[in-house]
Amino acid sequence: MSINRRDLLTGLGGFAATTALGPFGRPDAARTVLPFAIPPEGAAPAELPGPQATFPRKADFNIEDGYTYINAAYTHPIPRVSVEAARRASEARGTLRPTPPPSGRIGGSASAPNPRALFAELINAKPSEIAYVSSTSAGENLVVRALGLDHRFDGNVVTDGLHFEGAIMHLLELQKRGLDVRVVKPTKDFRVDLKDLERAMNRKTKLVEVSSAAMYNGFQHDLKAVADLAHAHGAYVYADIAHTAGAEPFDVKASGVDFASCSSFKWLMGDFGLGFLYAREEVLPKIQRPVVGYYQAPNLDANYPPYLPAGEYRPVDYSYGPPTAASMFEMGTLTGSTMTNLALLASSLAYVKALGVANIQAHRLPMIRRLQQEVPRLGYTAVTPPNATGGNVSFAKAGLGDGDLPKRFAAAKVNVRLGRDWMRLSPSVYNDMGDVERFLAALA
Repeated sequence: MSINRRDLLTGLGGFAATTALGPFGRPDAARTVLPFAIPPEGAAPAELPGPQATFPRKADFNIEDGYTYINAAYTHPIPRVSVEAARRASEARGTLRPTPPPSGRIGGSASAPNPRALFAELINAKPSEIAYVSSTSAGENLVVRALGLDHRFDGNVVTDGLHFEGAIMHLLELQKRGLDVRVVKPTKDFRVDLKDLERAMNRKTKLVEVSSAAMYNGFQHDLKAVADLAHAHGAYVYADIAHTAGAEPFDVKASGVDFASCSSFKWLMGDFGLGFLYAREEVLPKIQRPVVGYYQAPNLDANYPPYLPAGEYRPVDYSYGPPTAASMFEMGTLTGSTMTNLALLASSLAYVKALGVANIQAHRLPMIRRLQQEVPRLGYTAVTPPNATGGNVSFAKAGLGDGDLPKRFAAAKVNVRLGRDWMRLSPSVYNDMGDVERFLAALA
């Protein structure tokens, strides 16, 4: 088992190094053409699981025999079908042939589904409310900047101790510069009490930051209740949904949050460097543009050589048009990341959609319930609420990461998330009860 990112990435390199990519699922699985920019001529369509797909989906991933990976919330392996989509896109990028006139935007034809549209559908948002970002942290930073909280310290931000540690670090750095940051302490039963959040808010609260599912233990806020409280105080709400999007059904409209972001290398089964930022349509005209770049202005025209009369020279004419998440938060070629990454993510989102997020959740929950039942019997404290429905289940014990447990897991080829005093398991579509039993045997 690996407990550091470098070793994990080395291990995951095996997933991407696939050369023989056969069909997936049952022989009668419905064939679906996956969208990606400029497909090579003669490329065969990739296959997705059919509507009656069964679990576990072990054959859909290039997982070494005998390896038990229960760490999807750390980094989800990429489906074979997505590796193939990325390979084709990479080949297309290196191929010159006659193409239609460029649209000026990266990401394929306007008529083909794309990651932005697929993700919007996944969380019940409009594509115009979705911007590409490089990571969850990038999304959180952009929201804070769009609200002026990185330089105007006349209000406060409320968060909690179970929020994503990178976001808390960002806020604490701003606290050093004068921002009033209020961190609500979790309760003794590893939750965040809504009443404690409410006590931290006042009429000067500008933003409430929470995680929809805590990366530490899977604690889930009632986001609608949090949003109602924040809005009653005149504040906006940002949610980190990295451990929710793709892990369980999620309706961003029903949640009431104003902003949300996530990376794609967890439950969306994408790769590093490409994620999403949601900004509620009604909020967009009320915030300031945090970054400025070429891709934000659909009507941009450079005046060279200068044909305008003397005294009226303008080097560039541009207009932004109606505000969208992309026109507010994207800049440069980050609008499309890379064709390869877009192709991979479009394929992975289509794969998640084909399986059905509710079906993924239903497959995972019995494994999590089994772990909640058995691990405490071996001397570990359960820190995930028993009624949690997300992808993570965690246990605590002082010094567990410093003992012989990492060596035992490595010998058993079992990979879970180990911290100094806690461990987290996150089973996915390729896991089954056999994987759970192998983990329990290694733990015992």
